[in-house]
Amino acid sequence: MVKLSVLDQSHIGEGRTARDALDETTRLAQEAERLGYTRFWVSEHHGMPMLAHSSPEVLLAHLGAHTSSIRLGSGGVMLPHYSAYKVAENFRLLEALHPGRIDVGLGRAPGGMPIASRALQQDKRVDIDRYPEQVADLVGYLHDALPADHPFARLAAMPAIPTAPSVWLLGSSDESARIAARQGLAFGFAQFFGVTEGERAMRLYRESFRPSAYLKEPMSLAAVLVICAETEEEANRLAFSSDLLFLKLELGQELRELPSVATAEDYPYTEYDLQRIRFGRQRRFVGTPERVKAELLAAGERYGTDEFMVVTPVYDQAARIRSYELLADAFGVRP
Repeated sequence: MVKLSVLDQSHIGEGRTARDALDETTRLAQEAERLGYTRFWVSEHHGMPMLAHSSPEVLLAHLGAHTSSIRLGSGGVMLPHYSAYKVAENFRLLEALHPGRIDVGLGRAPGGMPIASRALQQDKRVDIDRYPEQVADLVGYLHDALPADHPFARLAAMPAIPTAPSVWLLGSSDESARIAARQGLAFGFAQFFGVTEGERAMRLYRESFRPSAYLKEPMSLAAVLVICAETEEEANRLAFSSDLLFLKLELGQELRELPSVATAEDYPYTEYDLQRIRFGRQRRFVGTPERVKAELLAAGERYGTDEFMVVTPVYDQAARIRSYELLADAFGVRP
């Protein structure tokens, strides 16, 4: 059975505020729970005016208080910015508040512009090559299982609790897949970025996986961009906002809001712009529920996964929730 989950980035829609976006994220988490989605993850980005939050841990505490059963997680914490010990403390506290519901999704990308990374790492030496070691340390803290010769072996991450969050490594390349496989952790591939290495990375993960004390068999998901509507025409119309969003990101232009459909329709596109949009659409899932379901099932076969984490950057909140409803019904996950 296919599992469906949600990744939300709290885009601030044109003409709306950060508070509006956070209210929309909270409502979406509640709707995802009602519709039978497995997880609800929120992202970490820094110095980006278009996004309403930069601290997934804080937002997850809020979402946990407004939901009751759906798993909640980070998609993901950019671990090189922080100490593994502090991240373990944060997520142990979340797990204590919401037992059995917390995922720690980890990334090694900066999550923002270079100036934001410099501010986050002020007076701190960061070695990206230590990322696998940081991951191992975090897992050790979460499970009270640091090696005896570890310099902090006697240190416990509080609070002391009987359960632990599940750890996922996230990425859009082979490297994160290798680390996840080597350490026996779950792996999520960020296909919605538009990269083409997903099949190879997922295959590498499955074939290289080493069982660990925390995970006996490979567990993976693919994060995908999906926009569903009752008709192809409406789905394509709703997708104009994300088309313009990704085009501007490609061109290196600062974005302060998710454009409305009207703004996207009126934008003065060049032929090159339209070519880039058509190319990007090839890696997204836009259409009726029947079409999207068929395309996702085919993608699941290629990726070797039965879980999709869906991101739906639609300007209109009602249309966005309707997209998730249609997808849930198409896959039969609604309780």
